[in-house]
Amino acid sequence: MKTKQVLLATVVAATGLIVACTKQNSTSGSAANNDGTSTAQVQTQSDDVTQVSNELDAVADDANNSLNASAAFSGAASYQAGVVTDGGGGSLNLDLGICDATVTEDTANGLRQIVITYDGLNCRGNRTRTGTVVISIPVGTHWRDKGAVVTVDIESLKITRLRDDKTITLNGTYIYTNVTGGLLKDLATLGTITHTVSADSVTILFADSATRVWSVARQRDFTYNDGVVVTTTGTHSDGANNDVAIWGVNRFGNEFETRISQPMVIEQSCDWRLTSGQIITTRPALTLTITYGLDSNGDPTGCPGSGYYYFKAVWVLSKNGKTFTYIAPY
Repeated sequence: MKTKQVLLATVVAATGLIVACTKQNSTSGSAANNDGTSTAQVQTQSDDVTQVSNELDAVADDANNSLNASAAFSGAASYQAGVVTDGGGGSLNLDLGICDATVTEDTANGLRQIVITYDGLNCRGNRTRTGTVVISIPVGTHWRDKGAVVTVDIESLKITRLRDDKTITLNGTYIYTNVTGGLLKDLATLGTITHTVSADSVTILFADSATRVWSVARQRDFTYNDGVVVTTTGTHSDGANNDVAIWGVNRFGNEFETRISQPMVIEQSCDWRLTSGQIITTRPALTLTITYGLDSNGDPTGCPGSGYYYFKAVWVLSKNGKTFTYIAPY
């Protein structure tokens, strides 16, 4: 009962913060604008790009874990979830299972696929997922190989965030490349493993029925520091910037481009949470900077355990130079 009370208090506090931020900025006007610059619209875009980015990372992790766990696909001897490996940096405890999905393999008739089917369970306490992810790998290729390429099809993956019932549904085909080669079980000795993730047409269905197409180009570097550390950077160039990670049209019909200005860091030692990073979203009407890994006051914080991390969104309007700030949990 005490745990439930603490959780309820946390949710209430987070909700109160969002309401407070909205009221503080209400003088700027919250009615929808054609250029997508109302307070409510920019707050929504900040939350959209955060949720979509985090869920794409989660899919990448699930795909990577499934490939690592399969002897037929990884090219290494099979090993059990929870394996401990030793290396120069210490021991590495890996759990390659997916708590809200079943994983099956199909290697019949030359078909080499792993199918991840999400079952809608709330095993992490923060969201539910339904839908499937299909990983296809060419015959003769193993995931541990340097330069190995797999195709990842995300099919009707619906994610519901429990604290506010916000939903997104993802569809699209991704290309995952194991640039350096190697498997997670060997990370403590390898030092660094590098993957890239790219997609030209990610379809996102938002809860208000808006459907948009985004593109993704990111690099994920796996290192070891008291567990796995995943550092994500952008890899697309627009001619002026080489760190573009996502671009497309937001739910309000405004074109945008998002750069990773400070690497996004996910740490196993903090329950696989996004602990730091910064992105800059540019649009003709404004520039939006979002900083992650903060507390409710917008200051950098250590691992919050089961509590919330917060992001701080700061945007500057092109037409008048006015600046606005919004802090929310993620």
